[in-house]
Amino acid sequence: MTSPDRATRTPDIRVAQAAAGRRLFSRPAAVASCVGFVLIGALQALYGPAVPALREEYGLSPSAAGLGLSLHFVGGVAGVLAFNTVHHRLSNRALLAWSYVLMAAGGLGFALAPDWRVSLAAAFLAGLGFGGIDYGLNQMFAVGFGDRSAAMLNVLNAHFGIGAVLAPALLAALGPESYPYAFAGCAVVSALLVLCTRGVRTPPHAKESEVPAKGRSPLLSPVLLGFLLLYVLNVGVEAGIGGWEPTHLETVGYTTAAAASATSVYWLMLTVGRFLVVPLTLRHSPERILTVCGAGMTVCLLLSSVPGLAPAAYAGAGLFLAPVFPTGLPWLARALPGARRAGAWVIAASMVGGVAAPPALGLGIEHAGIDAVPWLLTLLSATSLAATLWLLATTRRR
Repeated sequence: MTSPDRATRTPDIRVAQAAAGRRLFSRPAAVASCVGFVLIGALQALYGPAVPALREEYGLSPSAAGLGLSLHFVGGVAGVLAFNTVHHRLSNRALLAWSYVLMAAGGLGFALAPDWRVSLAAAFLAGLGFGGIDYGLNQMFAVGFGDRSAAMLNVLNAHFGIGAVLAPALLAALGPESYPYAFAGCAVVSALLVLCTRGVRTPPHAKESEVPAKGRSPLLSPVLLGFLLLYVLNVGVEAGIGGWEPTHLETVGYTTAAAASATSVYWLMLTVGRFLVVPLTLRHSPERILTVCGAGMTVCLLLSSVPGLAPAAYAGAGLFLAPVFPTGLPWLARALPGARRAGAWVIAASMVGGVAAPPALGLGIEHAGIDAVPWLLTLLSATSLAATLWLLATTRRR
C-alpha cells in the first residue's frame, strides 16, 4: 500500500527521479561511493589524534596544531562552492574523479610534508577534494535513486560515521607518530577510487535553470533560506554536543572516562541512527521524518539537564539527529527542483555551522556557566524544529 506521504509526490517527479536512478550509478559505483564516504569520514577524524605527534615534530602550540583541521574545513567549504560552480561543465564522473585526485594529493602531501606550512597547504588541498566528494555524492544520491533517495542518502552518510569511528581507533593503536602512514593510506585509497567512477553516469538533459519560478533568485528564496537555517542549526547541535558533552558530564559528577565513553556512544548513535531510519524513509516522507526527529531531539536535550539521565539523553539526541542531514536533501531537491545550487549552499552552510557552533556555544557558557549547556543546545534544537515546521507549511502551500 502506498504511504499517504508518498501520495503527495507528483507522478512526473517520481518518474523523473526513477529514470535518473537507472542512469546515475551502477551497483559497483554505488558501493564505491559508500567507500568514498568511509574515506572522507576517516580523513577528517585523523587530524585530532595526530595533534600530539604534530606538536612534537614541528614544535607547535595547541592552537597552531589545530589549524590543520581548520584548513581542511576551509578547503571543504571552498571545494563545495567551487565544484558546484563548475559542475555544469563536468560530467558526474569527472567531478568525483577530480575530487578523489585532489584528496589523494592532499593526503600524500600531509604525510610527506617537510614543514608545517606545507602541511597546512596539503590539508587545504585535501579539504578541496573532501568538499567535492561531500557535495557531489550527496547531490547525486539526492536525485539518483527515485523514492529510495532518502534511504540511500542515509546509508551513504552512515558510512561517513564508520570512517570517523574507525580511523581514530586505528591511529590510537598504531600511535600518534604513525599519522603519516594513516594519511598516506587514505591517499592510496582515494587514488584507487578514481578507477571506480566508471559506473557513475551523467543523464542527458537540458541545462538546469538556476532561476526558479517567478524570476526569483535561489539565493533570495525564503525556502532556501529556511533550509540554510535548518542545516546550520542541526549541524551546530551535532558539533555542540560532541564538543561540550564531556565537559558538561564531568561538571555534573561523571568521571573523565565515563564522560568520554558517553561521548563515544553519542557519535556511534549518529551512525546507527542513519542505518535504522532507512526502512522508515521507504514508508514516510522526509518532511515527517525531520519533524519527528526535531521533536525527539529537543525532548532529549531537555532531559540532558537531569544529571542522572544526561548520558542516555545525549545518546538519544544523537539517534534523532542522525537522519536530519541526509533525509533533508531529497526534500530540498523536491522543494526547489530548478535550483541546482541549492544543495551546494546548504552543504557549505552545514560545514560553517559545524566550525562555528562550538566556539559560539563557548561564549554563551562563559556568561551562563557550564550547567547551561543542555539549555543552549535545547534552544538551538527548538529553533531548528520551528524552521522544520515553517518549511513544512511553506512547501505544502507551494
